Amino acid sequence: MAEVKKLGVIGAGLMGNGIAHVAALSGVPVVLVDVNPAALEKALATITKNLDRQASRDVSKGGIPAGAKEAALARITTGTDFAGFADCDMVIEAATENEEIKKKIFASLCPVLRPDAILASNTSSIPITRLGAATDRPGRFVGMHFFNPVPMMKLVEVIRGLATDDATVGVVKALAERMGKTVVEAADYPAFVVNRVLCPMLNEAVFALMEGVGDVVAIDNGMKLGANHPMGPLELADFVGLDTLYSVLKVLHEGLGDPKYRPCPLLAKYVEAGWLGRKSGKGFYDYSTTPPTPTR
Repeated sequence: MAEVKKLGVIGAGLMGNGIAHVAALSGVPVVLVDVNPAALEKALATITKNLDRQASRDVSKGGIPAGAKEAALARITTGTDFAGFADCDMVIEAATENEEIKKKIFASLCPVLRPDAILASNTSSIPITRLGAATDRPGRFVGMHFFNPVPMMKLVEVIRGLATDDATVGVVKALAERMGKTVVEAADYPAFVVNRVLCPMLNEAVFALMEGVGDVVAIDNGMKLGANHPMGPLELADFVGLDTLYSVLKVLHEGLGDPKYRPCPLLAKYVEAGWLGRKSGKGFYDYSTTPPTPTR
């Protein structure tokens, strides 16, 4: 397979709709599948809103030309079962960050795919070799990790499992570049490159909060003004999702066995409380107020 001419995306959530958006905008027909019809409706509304935002900007400033929005939307079809993937060259799984859920998806998906189709996971931390071994195509299985928000973030991590062949990596890198992304190849170690570095920093900020080194405002302002970060670590943790951060840290801790990756107990408490950050309306900040109010 020289290139991806039709792409499948599993999961119409934040990451899945973003992947469908950039793929369709780059000229690739997309089949977006989710078990929840309401999620598909919401995804199309989000994609339309984001395309409108891009269409309102000058092309020289990252906008899109006239007609690009309508053309992109016309390339997206939706469905609630995997039958629509039968003629796809590649499928990207963007389901929740749970290994058992992903493996169940692959078990149902693989019999539907063409033998030569590539399967990719948008996992942010789960080992690609282990996921690939649970499929019928480990040589054509790869990690393709996008970042949120997908239409704006330029990076894609491409992660080769132990069995992934060179041709698969080449096709996936070419697809990412066609989408306007910059590719970083990462080795198949827990959390790959970005989250291996980022998540321990966010975790350390939560430890500093728990230990009273500073309150939410002090920690976030300290890193924004002292390290020139565009967002403070606790604000960023809320943006990522505290449950996602907790899951990545557990993968790091279990996969590497180093206590420095131990998730902060305060982070676990927030997750237990359902305070997951922006998506739940409350995390280290309460988003029911304007501006958001620190919760500690």
